[in-house]
Amino acid sequence: MNFGKRSIPFNPEANIPSLEGKAILVTGGNIGLGEQSVLQYAKQSPNIIWLAARSRDKAKAAIDEIKAQLPENAKANIKFLELDLASLDSIKTAAKRVLSESDRLDILLLNAGIMAVPPGLTKDGYELQFGTNYLGHILLAKLLLPLLQKTATLPNADVRLINMTSRAHNLAPKEGIKYDTLRTTAENLGPYGRYGQSKLAQILWTREAASHYPNITINAIHPGLVRTNLMGNATGSAWWAKILGKIANYVFTSVEQGVRNQLWASVSTEIRTGWYYEPVGVSGRETELARDEALARGLWEWTEEELRGHCTV
Repeated sequence: MNFGKRSIPFNPEANIPSLEGKAILVTGGNIGLGEQSVLQYAKQSPNIIWLAARSRDKAKAAIDEIKAQLPENAKANIKFLELDLASLDSIKTAAKRVLSESDRLDILLLNAGIMAVPPGLTKDGYELQFGTNYLGHILLAKLLLPLLQKTATLPNADVRLINMTSRAHNLAPKEGIKYDTLRTTAENLGPYGRYGQSKLAQILWTREAASHYPNITINAIHPGLVRTNLMGNATGSAWWAKILGKIANYVFTSVEQGVRNQLWASVSTEIRTGWYYEPVGVSGRETELARDEALARGLWEWTEEELRGHCTV
């Protein structure tokens, strides 16, 4: 495994194999890293790509833009999937559609996210960043797990579940997960404390999930510092953070470069399930909290209980 500081060379154009016959779902696929992932997947002609987003108009524009960049021989069956990760009902509706229209799911890329937004709650009363980045994605994954597991039994299957997280998981509270904040606006944590808590949760769930679903490769991926809309939408940041964000966009890596780690995680034969990776394929950089097995088990149990009444469609 790659414990060093050197990135693994990875060229999506050359290193993503044929995806013919496969089914893929990407959340937040209408912009940034999500859109770039859909583009690179589409070049390898999978059977279907579900592009999950809140806005039909923005998704359609993204699909048109992606198709315009594809080579003539690429088969681009890209479908819009309406999905609001801040609404458990929306997630269940989206999952129900996928389960009814797809007979397999090979790659589930949990890519969407929000960062440093003002204090708020999801439609179901969870802290907005935690509910969107973590809990919404985990409900989607749980609802689609039967399809992922079914696919894993097929000949030559290689099923991947990728949780997009961040190095900013080191901004989580010192306790790791403050359960008493999860159904509040958690203003005392600040915008980046709330964000860090949600990103840490994604890594912890990944670690625990890998032991429950050994026939699926499950990983947490940090894309690096990438020029996306994430910082631009961080409207809850302090004034100095907003200025720093504008300056940083001049030195952050491009989306075309930043997408490599999640694409690598989609196809690499050297990846180890349950692990956290920084770009590209570099392991061992997570915090001590992110390695805490007791914390991971505790979050798993809390999540199972919270979502117990929502896991049927």
